[in-house]
Amino acid sequence: MAASSRAQVLDLYRAMLRESKHFSAYNYRTYAVRRIRDAFRENKNVKDPIEIQALVNKAKRDLGVIRRQVHIGQLYSTDKLIIENQEKPRT
Repeated sequence: MAASSRAQVLDLYRAMLRESKHFSAYNYRTYAVRRIRDAFRENKNVKDPIEIQALVNKAKRDLGVIRRQVHIGQLYSTDKLIIENQEKPRT
């Protein structure tokens, strides 16, 4: 993979993770982070430049979907789950 495409993929990976952490719903947030990591790990050994470009284009479309869903989720927010309200133990 060329250095420029590697940097582009890493920037896209970081942007997707960063954006998915804005989901207001805990389950959506954890699913999105897990799915992004799994998808990038699954395709880390792809060498074909055409396939890499196709995967990058798909990831860009998915980033747009994540951004829209985060925005929609913020319009219709709900109460936090108990698992989200847990405080860390004091030491």
